[in-house]
Amino acid sequence: MSYFSHETAVIDEGCQIGEGAKIWHFSHIMPNCIIGDNCNIGQNVVISPDVVLGKNVKVQNNVSIYTGVICEDDVFLGPSMVFTNVTNPRSAVNRRGEYARTVVKRGASIGANATIVCGHDIGEFAFIGAGAVVTKNIPPYALVVGNPARQIGWISEYGHRLEFDENGLASCPESAEKYKFENGNVIKLSA
Repeated sequence: MSYFSHETAVIDEGCQIGEGAKIWHFSHIMPNCIIGDNCNIGQNVVISPDVVLGKNVKVQNNVSIYTGVICEDDVFLGPSMVFTNVTNPRSAVNRRGEYARTVVKRGASIGANATIVCGHDIGEFAFIGAGAVVTKNIPPYALVVGNPARQIGWISEYGHRLEFDENGLASCPESAEKYKFENGNVIKLSA
């Protein structure tokens, strides 16, 4: 076995678990999931059937990832955050064939206790603040907070607020990488 699984974790048949992945206490990986290389699945995590996690995804304790979710490489899912997968759930109505898809793009971070309402994608390197409730698509590099989540700024790939000058240029204080604000979007400039 090329990954670690705690003795209390349950991994159902048909899962693909990548090299170097770690699955901790009381987590349940349901059938046909794909878990990429070097993922870290915290305690008491539920990953529903057919979920796909890219490489190096960090899933903190008590997270629920429901069918229809795809997380690309380097995504961070904070403690107790949750995805939904049906827009109008009812106990007495079976809507298993109506799961909506949600894609969390490369490098995005979702804070503790946030909720991502299904069918809304999270852009590359976006940052969803703790407790936010996402009810619409989030653009790349956006910083959003609140319920419902609203954008309050832009953020670098290293997780720092970007302050744009009069020419629409900003620099990350940690990496010195340059960004441009143009036509309502942020793009990273090549080095």
